[in-house]
Amino acid sequence: MADTTLSAPGSPVTRDLRKQPIDDLLARVEEMLGAELVRDSIVCKRRSVGAVSSRGTWLRIEARLTSKIAAQGQSGNGMEAADLLHGISKPAWYRAVSWRDPADDTIWRVDEVELVPVAPVQRGPLRDDVELADEWWTALNRSLDALAGQYTTRVATPDTERITQDLVTSVIERALPRQVDTEISEPWTPAHADLNWANLTGPEFWILDWEDHGMAPRGLDSANLWVSSLTVPKLANRVYRERRRDLETRPGRLMALFCLSKLLNDSSLPDRLREVSTSEAAKLVAALRP
Repeated sequence: MADTTLSAPGSPVTRDLRKQPIDDLLARVEEMLGAELVRDSIVCKRRSVGAVSSRGTWLRIEARLTSKIAAQGQSGNGMEAADLLHGISKPAWYRAVSWRDPADDTIWRVDEVELVPVAPVQRGPLRDDVELADEWWTALNRSLDALAGQYTTRVATPDTERITQDLVTSVIERALPRQVDTEISEPWTPAHADLNWANLTGPEFWILDWEDHGMAPRGLDSANLWVSSLTVPKLANRVYRERRRDLETRPGRLMALFCLSKLLNDSSLPDRLREVSTSEAAKLVAALRP
């Protein structure tokens, strides 16, 4: 397997873990947790590394700047805190280790969780032929409804940014200046905050990677999953039908506009997705106007 790992000491955490060596990091994790990592199971993402352990568990390794953690108003223990949530199809949390790297003011954290026996729905670009059974959609609705009925002191951090009224307003205003009132008035509810097809498994339903969960405006998860599906219209339509109760509320529409605006603010967005996102944003703006 190609060498994928962390950056050299002293480099900033803006690093992309998919492109840098991590052998020393993996060796340190193995020593700290007393378990070997199965090297051909390693999955490298931009800001995290995951692998199967010799104990038959999953280890997720992540780095965050201490300044980022401070801005979020909480420590980076989202996966541990998520173990207190109930009625949701998610991996059990077992243990964690963490350490601070003074060379670049980074907090490293390793969470050991239950190994899920099925793969994420998305591996790379979302496929046109995604087919999920009715039971899968029932499990999705049951988990999201159970999540929304609970409470946490955490605040959601989509894309590692603490969600606030100011953030929502600034993102939407950048994409669609002075087109809609962005005030969120209803009480917030717990959200996963990164609900996309890479964090949902199939054919058996699980929700993965809970490090960013917390309180958010109603509909954030439904909106994020719907926007993540726009390249496959049949799938996007099914998400919308299943989560209509969220997506047709005022905060749900604002969350959909927030997620679309993040796409529209990306100068590298492909033309076809920009066209679809612009069209859907216009519909939401019209629905949100008095």
